[in-house]
Amino acid sequence: MKPVENKKPTREIKVVRRVLAVNERMAEQNRRRFAEKGVFVINVMSSPGSGKTTTLQKTLGRLMPEVRAAVIVGDVSTTHDADRLAVTGAPVVQVNTDAFGGDCHLAAHVIEKAADDIDLDAIELLIVENVGNLVCPAEFDIGEDARVVVLSVTEGEDKPVKYPTMFRTCDAAILNKIDLLPHLDYDKDQAIAYIRQVNPAMPIFEISARTGAGMDAWIEWLKAKVSSKLNARR
Repeated sequence: MKPVENKKPTREIKVVRRVLAVNERMAEQNRRRFAEKGVFVINVMSSPGSGKTTTLQKTLGRLMPEVRAAVIVGDVSTTHDADRLAVTGAPVVQVNTDAFGGDCHLAAHVIEKAADDIDLDAIELLIVENVGNLVCPAEFDIGEDARVVVLSVTEGEDKPVKYPTMFRTCDAAILNKIDLLPHLDYDKDQAIAYIRQVNPAMPIFEISARTGAGMDAWIEWLKAKVSSKLNARR
């Protein structure tokens, strides 16, 4: 009877390329393309129902024609938001992700294709209204210059600490629907404290897109960003 050989188990180590590596390379290509054109790109994200589209409608209404802008709108399906934004006169490109699996975010290669349908020489600001979601969009760089998260007072104070990546990676926060505060059991100071806990330096704009309250500070911040990008190109 042959002695039993004590063989060590074979160990296989696989080096797996980062899932987001391809997206990151494409995002950098987008960023270079937009920089060459002097276009400031802002990625606007939120959960569904925050009032993101209304905020962008009012924003475009105040910016144009002083600032020439275009919009890329991401949704799983329908053109409802794009139709509303097109009324402002800004060129709008709709991206429906149901055509490729119903993705809950926009990726860099999608932005590249959508930008082909925009005359980048004719604009100074490109607004990307991302798919409504506080998780996936935060993980995908699309080549933007800045990120903004819209949070409404109807969503609960704890969203910043429940979804910290979103608030940590954004450059500004908009707290929307403040006109509803008298009718809600909502602790605005606690919501702001949670935002500060995740991202201490992030500017927070308290607005009502419906009434226009607080919009001035947000508009001035955005105009300053666009102007800075244009000056850097000169």
